Amino acid sequence: MEIFTTKSALSGYLTSFKNEGKKIAIVPTMGALHNGHISLIKLAQEYADLIICSIFVNPTQFTDPKDLEKYPRPIEHDLAMLQASGCNGVFMPEIDEMYPKNEDKKWHIDLGNAEFLLEGAFRKGHYQGVTQIVKKLFDAVKPDVAMFGQKDFQQVLMIKNMVAHFKLPISIITCPIIREEDGLAMSSRNIHLSATDRENSLVLSKSLQYVIDNFDNFSLEELENKAKSYYLNIDGVELDYFTIANGDTLEAAKSKDENNLVALVAAKVGSTRLIDNMIIRQ
Repeated sequence: MEIFTTKSALSGYLTSFKNEGKKIAIVPTMGALHNGHISLIKLAQEYADLIICSIFVNPTQFTDPKDLEKYPRPIEHDLAMLQASGCNGVFMPEIDEMYPKNEDKKWHIDLGNAEFLLEGAFRKGHYQGVTQIVKKLFDAVKPDVAMFGQKDFQQVLMIKNMVAHFKLPISIITCPIIREEDGLAMSSRNIHLSATDRENSLVLSKSLQYVIDNFDNFSLEELENKAKSYYLNIDGVELDYFTIANGDTLEAAKSKDENNLVALVAAKVGSTRLIDNMIIRQ
């Protein structure tokens, strides 16, 4: 497994593979890897000949400086996981490599109205930062395929909109959520959960599963209300939103007959904010 810290070194490594017509996949991450990330690499191996994983804690997508500061960075652990997964190359640039001091740092593209809903309402500007760094990574790797986890459902939609905006010849693959045995969606943030918080965090997957299991039995409004009731009277858990939405627009679903329906939730558990979702119908 090769490790690169500059775009020029990475480009030099990739050139011969591109000349041979090899397909290249990128798995963008911010590190603190878990089995959810590794599942992206395993799936990428079905789509491409060469897998590049990036590890870069991107400052422009953090709306809270404290969140950026405390983001875990267990690099030796991450590299060991990537080595074992069969990843071919790791791109680990410094901030100055991705955001040169002489570069025009202005970035704003039209990501559609979905940018301002759900996570966009709670983390203003977040998806501009996400799409900015993903475009930079795409420019550095020039991949054929890019892998993103379904847990960040809205993020995947924003990246697809960015790819469409620039007409990039890249296939975006959404990879299924990987869960712990008790249902909690794997996340780098889970490390911050206390034992009590860890137990309380199961309310997210349980409320989502309720909607899946009872979708045919109640109206959309009833389903949402019953799901939200899961969060009542749990000390240390604060619900930000629970919605059943159209997966293409993230607007609240108007009918159970719509295609591409998804239930999405965000809640603060202790001091850690978690998100989760389950696809109802595609």
